[in-house]
Amino acid sequence: MKGSAMVRTRKWFFTATCIFVLLAGFGIEAAIGAELQTITVFAAASATNAVTDIAGRFEKSYPVKVKLSFASSSTLAKQIENGAPADVFLSANPEWMDYLSDKGAIISSSRSDLLSNRIVFIAPKSSALEHINIDSALDLPRLLGDGRLSMGDPDHVPAGMYGKKALENLGLWNAVKDKIARAKDVRAALVLVERGESPLGQVYATDAAISDKVKIVGVFPEDCHPPVIYPVAMVKESAAAKQFITFMKSEKSAEIFRKYGFSTR
Repeated sequence: MKGSAMVRTRKWFFTATCIFVLLAGFGIEAAIGAELQTITVFAAASATNAVTDIAGRFEKSYPVKVKLSFASSSTLAKQIENGAPADVFLSANPEWMDYLSDKGAIISSSRSDLLSNRIVFIAPKSSALEHINIDSALDLPRLLGDGRLSMGDPDHVPAGMYGKKALENLGLWNAVKDKIARAKDVRAALVLVERGESPLGQVYATDAAISDKVKIVGVFPEDCHPPVIYPVAMVKESAAAKQFITFMKSEKSAEIFRKYGFSTR
């Protein structure tokens, strides 16, 4: 009997220990889950690859889950204006950040200029076109032939807005304004050229750099359009949002941005 009692005691102790370990583990996981914060970052489509990489690196260093939403800056700004749950906004131009600032929809004191970019002409990789001089003598209609110039919709997409301003300043816009393939964002403009549906496209240099299906055939002179600036700001103030913006400004993030062709400021 004494031996049986000892066996029962040992079994009970073993079972109790297992239950304690399981409960303790559950408690630790619950505590970790409770501490994990989530932020939503709205960023211009042209920054998709860089910001995705940066968010992944950030999550390894901070107990924060980063949700990402990419689209044209105009689309994102309108969504924020209408109450979309964004914590951070990275715009591809100052105008859409100004738009939100005027409406009190961002934390204006958190705003800063993060990146700069260039605008370029691209052609399909298989195109016979190798290089064009972008100046007032450029015969764009001849180069387009029966095709259209692919670009972000110049009425609201930043890349297209920059491109239209450049073409206007060079005296080229009127000749091609009826031959524009208006894309919802700059990545959509890139895809049209990748597929060969447009013989020429106007995108950011960073978009051209991520594709092996297109080539840059011309770089716009910087003095023919406003500087391509990407401002960043908090939409809702929080410690996690501040940490993410600070991380975006770090040298680790700068290396990633430069890898994708951006210039950091």
